[in-house]
Formats: sequence, C-alpha cells, structure tokens
Amino acid sequence: MNTGALLQALQHQVQQLAQAIADAPASGAMPPRFDHQLFSQRDSRLSHYLIEVEKNLQQLKQEVDKNRLEQVAFLAERIVAQITALQRELATLNLRKMNTSAVKTNSDIYQTLAQHQDYERRLQEMLRDKESQLVQQTTLIAQQQIQKELAVLEGRLMRCRQALKRIEKQIERRESGL
Repeated sequence: MNTGALLQALQHQVQQLAQAIADAPASGAMPPRFDHQLFSQRDSRLSHYLIEVEKNLQQLKQEVDKNRLEQVAFLAERIVAQITALQRELATLNLRKMNTSAVKTNSDIYQTLAQHQDYERRLQEMLRDKESQLVQQTTLIAQQQIQKELAVLEGRLMRCRQALKRIEKQIERRESGL
C-alpha cells in the first residue's frame, strides 16, 4: 500500500472518529485517562483531543511531502495511538457513566442513613427533654399536654427506626450484590 492510500485511510478513521465524538453525549473525558505523552493537552472535552489528532494528521501530510521518513513514522504511530485511545474512551463512556451513577447512589444511601440516624438521635433527645418536663409539671392539664407530645414523639421515633431498618436492609442487599 502506498503512502497516499495510508494517509487516506488515516483521514477516513479520523472522520469516523469525529462523527462518533459528535454523536457521543456531551460529557467530557477524564484527563488522567490519557497518557500525558499521548496528548499534549489536558482538557475534559473529547472534541479538543480530536483537534489535536487532526493537527497531527496535517503535520503528517506535510512531513510526507517533505519526505522525512522518521517524522512520518513517528507521527503515523502517534496518530494511530491517539485514535485508538479516543475510540477506547468512546467505547467505555457509557460504562463509566453507569459506574459513576452507582457510586453516587451508594453515597446517597449512606447519606440518607446518616441523616436518619441524626433524626433518631434528635428525637431521643426531645423525648428525654419532654420526660424531664413531665416530672416537673404540677398541674394535671400540663402533664396531659406533655404526655400527648410524648406520644407524638414516640410515634415519630418509631417511624424513624422503621425507616432506618429499611435503609440498612437496602444497604445489606447492595453490599451482598443482590
């Protein structure tokens, strides 16, 4: 295969890559995913990496015209590696997005657990306060009012503990892989 055909094949691959990047979701790539020797920039958008590939392809064409074989070999190898890296990034974009949402969901459930544990602690404190107020009351009406408030707080505490048990079971199911 001659040099012109190889350049045309690379040009075609870059065009296909450009279309795939244009069709990809707007989320960016993680800069550490690319070797710092492979791409000179550190951007989060795949389209910016594509621009670098296109610039390298233009430089390759110039080097072919000047008949600099070492530069041609180096740039051709680099472009192929860059295309491969971008194709791999595109192929794993959805997988990475799912992993990110799973991590987010797990951290959300632990955050919900902590929040409910805090509710439980505060409800227990409120119950202790009301119980100490009940002991100090001298009138029957005041005692009855505090007893009603205690009953409401106990109901809230019971519902909070039920929610905590549901959250803990949900965490157990996720951790066991179900």
